Amino acid sequence: MEKSAKPDRLKFERRLWSEGYNHIVGLDEVGRGCLAGPVVAAGVIFEPGTDIPEIRDSKVVTEQERILLSKKIKNKAVFWSIKEGSIQEIKEFNILWASLQTMQKCVDEMHPNPEYLLVDGNRYINSLIPYTCLVKGDVRSMSIAAASILAKVYRDELMKELHNEYPEYGWDTNVGYPTPIHKKALKEFGYTKYHRTTFNLGTQKKRS
Repeated sequence: MEKSAKPDRLKFERRLWSEGYNHIVGLDEVGRGCLAGPVVAAGVIFEPGTDIPEIRDSKVVTEQERILLSKKIKNKAVFWSIKEGSIQEIKEFNILWASLQTMQKCVDEMHPNPEYLLVDGNRYINSLIPYTCLVKGDVRSMSIAAASILAKVYRDELMKELHNEYPEYGWDTNVGYPTPIHKKALKEFGYTKYHRTTFNLGTQKKRS
C-alpha cells in the first residue's frame, strides 16, 4: 500500500500571497480541554514565501522539538503574539468565547496590520479582517501550526511553574488535562484558584 502524500501546509498561504495578501496571521489556541490554567492563543505572521518544513502540528512533535521550533518561529516571523484567556474570563463567559477572544487579543496586537486570518477550528468572532476557519488547521497550514507550537510551549511552561505551587495535581506532566492523577488529587484535596470551576471537576470542595 502506498503511503499517503504529506499534506501541503502552504496551500492556503501560497494562494493568499498570490492574491496580494502579505500579512497573513495564523491563529491557534491550546488548553480548551483542560481543567486548570488559562487558555492560551498565539498568532504568527511570516514573510511571503517563507517555508519551514519542520513546522507541523504541535501535538505530533516532541517537547524538545517544540521548544527548538518555538525559538526558530520567533526568529523567522515578521511578528508573533501570545496571549492568555484568564480563569476569570473562562468562568464569567465560557471556554469557547474565551478561546476566540484570546485569539482576537493576538490579532489586536499585530504589527503590521493583519490583512487575512487563518484560524484553527470551525468558528471565529465577527471580524472586519477577512478570515478562513480551517478544521485541523494545525495540520493544513504552516502559519497555524506555528501558532499552535508557540501557544503550547508557553502554556506548558506556565503549568510547570504552577506545578511547583500545587505538585499533587501533576501539572508538570498533564499540564492541566483531566488525567487520572489530576482527577484523583481533585477528589482528595479539592480545587485550587487555578481550576475552572464551571467545568466538571468531580469535586465541590475548595482547597483551603
